[in-house]
Amino acid sequence: MQPRRRNDVCVRFGRAVRKRRCALGMSQEQLAVNASLYRSYIGDIERGVRNVSLRNIEKIALALKTTMSVLLSDCDKGDR
Repeated sequence: MQPRRRNDVCVRFGRAVRKRRCALGMSQEQLAVNASLYRSYIGDIERGVRNVSLRNIEKIALALKTTMSVLLSDCDKGDR
């Protein structure tokens, strides 16, 4: 997997996920278990190397106790 540019949507989404996860005091492992995903997949998302499907965005949002729209809005608020 290639590193992506800082303003890439995958990178911005990964930062939004990490920010929310850390704010909840949740580990990547806890998030993965709660979202029924692999921990390595969560790590890839947070590093911006995964293009996440809508189904998995929904799983992640629910595990982070938020909505898809809030999570994507946080992604949009990132620096471009």
